[in-house]
Amino acid sequence: MLQKKENQALKYDKGAGEFKNWLISETYFNPEALGKVEAAFSLGNGYMGLRSATEERYPNEVRGNFVAGTFNKFLGDKEVTELPNAADMTEMTFTLNGTTFQLTTGEVLYFERTLNLKNAELSRHIHWRSPYGEEYKLTFSRFVSLDNKHIIAQKVTITPLSGDLNLKLNSSINGQMTNTGTQHFKEGVMRLYNQKIMKLEARTNESNIDFTHFARHEFTLENNVFTPKNTIFMDRRKIFMTFEPETIKKNETITIEKISGVYTSRDKDWQNADTALATFSSTANYDTLFDAHRSAWKNNVWEQYPIQIEGVDFDQLAIRFAVYHLTCMTPAHDNRMNIGAKGLSGEGYKGHAFWDTEIFVLPFFTTSNPKVARQLLEYRSLSIPGAVRKAKENNYQGAMFPWESAWLEDGEVTPIWGAADIITGEPTKIWSGFIEQHITADIAFAVWQYYQFTDDQDFMEKHGYELIFATAVFWQSRLEEKDNRYEITGVVGPDEYKEHVDNNAFTNYMAHWNLEKAIHYYDLLQQENPALLKALSDKWDLKTNYQKWQEKSAKLYLPQPNSELVIPQDDTYLSKKIIDLTPYKAASQVGALFLDYNLDQVNDMQITKQADVMILLYLLENEFSPEVKQANWDYYEPKTLHDSSLSRATHSILASDLGDKDLAYSMFEKASRIDLGQNMKSSDAGIHSASIGGIWQVVVNGFGGVRMLDGKLYLHPQLPEKWTGLKFPIYWKGSRLLVHITKNALEISNLSNKDALLTLHGNEITILANSTTLTTI
Repeated sequence: MLQKKENQALKYDKGAGEFKNWLISETYFNPEALGKVEAAFSLGNGYMGLRSATEERYPNEVRGNFVAGTFNKFLGDKEVTELPNAADMTEMTFTLNGTTFQLTTGEVLYFERTLNLKNAELSRHIHWRSPYGEEYKLTFSRFVSLDNKHIIAQKVTITPLSGDLNLKLNSSINGQMTNTGTQHFKEGVMRLYNQKIMKLEARTNESNIDFTHFARHEFTLENNVFTPKNTIFMDRRKIFMTFEPETIKKNETITIEKISGVYTSRDKDWQNADTALATFSSTANYDTLFDAHRSAWKNNVWEQYPIQIEGVDFDQLAIRFAVYHLTCMTPAHDNRMNIGAKGLSGEGYKGHAFWDTEIFVLPFFTTSNPKVARQLLEYRSLSIPGAVRKAKENNYQGAMFPWESAWLEDGEVTPIWGAADIITGEPTKIWSGFIEQHITADIAFAVWQYYQFTDDQDFMEKHGYELIFATAVFWQSRLEEKDNRYEITGVVGPDEYKEHVDNNAFTNYMAHWNLEKAIHYYDLLQQENPALLKALSDKWDLKTNYQKWQEKSAKLYLPQPNSELVIPQDDTYLSKKIIDLTPYKAASQVGALFLDYNLDQVNDMQITKQADVMILLYLLENEFSPEVKQANWDYYEPKTLHDSSLSRATHSILASDLGDKDLAYSMFEKASRIDLGQNMKSSDAGIHSASIGGIWQVVVNGFGGVRMLDGKLYLHPQLPEKWTGLKFPIYWKGSRLLVHITKNALEISNLSNKDALLTLHGNEITILANSTTLTTI
């Protein structure tokens, strides 16, 4: 019998003392809603991400361990490359006096599973009565080490409460895992070393990446280390050991540690499986590993990003949850890799990178950890060959970046077919990989934004200028001449409910911006670094393209506000049918619209999936008046379903700009609860990376009022009524600033040796090096 359910599955107030607003707890076990906690409570370090499936197995679980950058394409024409689900090293089966431990049998007298964000550790505390009336206390703890990126550590304690215990443990490295049925690995060598360390090798069947997995166990009974009777077994793609300790007396506690490691030939320091074994063999026990892991989170994360919200406990928890997952999902160790739309927490979107990184996630790192931001942008630079290939395949020039990206040379990896069409019963064609092209300008925008914040000239000379020029070459080749102007036709904009549209406002404006920036930097390099310009010109024929940029940029059609100050989302949007969206906006299920209509029908209605014109008003905000922003908000927000998780964050920031604090906060609340809230199906396929990054943007750019316009830093704080204070760090042109906003004052501490110039409420001020400035607001 399962534990009686409470009103809420997740609790946010379990933390006290040093852990106040650091803990998220699941308070009853629901076997029908495993995916939510597996993803939201997932562990990771940027090298790998581990879904938080339990040690024991259940029918509805989706176990997953994903190693960044290890993409593989299963042999077959209908498959695209994806992150393969590596061998599961967390599985353990416990037989207690002849009964297999399962929370779906017997009676759960107490259950609590907790993710401790501060220490990045997952724990379960259980009081279980078996079907035969025997009671046990079990605790499970695990972490994925931030100190040693290869290591997963688990600890289990079992205490028999009603009598002695005869325990049998099966513990495995299970290489039988699939990606929703697709097996990505060739079977490799299995072995047991020194009667202690299990090894399973595997190789991806197309990309030929070697994986080596190890696991070892240690046993303690009442603080005495011992080695139980054990037997090794091997099955197809699976190696496991059976342990049978001697009888454990009533109220005695047995502790089991399982330390696992994964190494791949994609690792920069990879040599072979033997060197990986030597490295793994030297790892310490759980507690020692945990101390180093906890210190790494303290020093590298929480002291690096000390964001404090004063006033609402859940909001403080939410921003920590965002920073936690930003750390777990980001491959900060390797510039050949990027961030997937589901991070490393699930199979959703196959681990591919979208514009989510540049527009929604990268700003966090650009302003909080520029070193990581640079590496993420270097990934785009290193993947230029794939972008060039895509451009050529589409009869364009320059670098046409894929809508979905994987490994550097892969090029476009967007699947061609998606969900079922509710009307025709056929798969829906995914057009994004063919015609959603704004990502090319989005990447150029992120390059420029990074440069403005950091003044990283070395990056620009090695990567940045080329990215801006190569993308501008694409745009000049993409533009179509018509009636003495240039247009962009047949695209998908950010609103993916509108396909094959002409002159999507966001796409046209961003392409124009890209061209203008290329012209600017061409002129700049001509004066300041002609040698670099010549090298880039020889590669990209910039002399010819410069003239085309000037001509076409001047004539590129930019949709203007109409008589009601509304910018047409595209050429036909404003003439389409309007329907009542109230039931769909209120639906708990994302995409409820498609239970009644197919995409072709939605394409002919004034329905917007996510921020489109609105995100244009955010990114290029100084090009539009407050009146235009208000008019477009009034027109488009009622027609926006927010069926993409990235949408509400943008709308919240704009609501702050428009002075509607209540609406801005309401949008923030909804965004912060997409993964963290009580909807127990919202995150089954993985957490929402763009939304996670968007939450940080709402806090810092929206409520904190931080903006970069024309190379200058602006602050215009607008705290929600429920908050009494907000504190966050920001890097600006080499200075690290700590900003503390209260209802009546703004305190800025410059923690560097360089003065910082910024604009506060329209007035320029200088924050002297190693000083603090206090201003009333």
